[in-house]
Amino acid sequence: MQLPSITATYLAVLSLLYAALSFQVARLRKGNRVVFGDGGNMALRTAIRAHAHFAEYVPIIALMVAMLEMSGAPATRVHLLMGTLLVARLLHPVGMYAGPQTWRIRICRIGGMVVTLVLLINSALLVLWQSLTGAAQ
Repeated sequence: MQLPSITATYLAVLSLLYAALSFQVARLRKGNRVVFGDGGNMALRTAIRAHAHFAEYVPIIALMVAMLEMSGAPATRVHLLMGTLLVARLLHPVGMYAGPQTWRIRICRIGGMVVTLVLLINSALLVLWQSLTGAAQ
């Protein structure tokens, strides 16, 4: 079994993005003097959801990709999965700050979410296929 070095590298970059999202929430909490919740502030609510959305999807997808990498999946596939995750997670927060019915919300927020869900399902199916067949992906 090999260590998931490709996945780890992408996770390091994703962690920096997560830290930036965290700092945005902290900055808005401090600026609006809100300790819990969003205090009715839409900008803070948006930042909280962008941060939480990242936390809800990235770990499970990264874990599945790491399992695929450790079991011998081709490096190209791992780069494709993790690179796509990185792009989707960069797009999503940009779209979260877009106005309704704009191209940014359609491409970035909705596109980032759709790509994330496709990655989630694709990774799950690859792990299941590998588990059932014993074949490296």
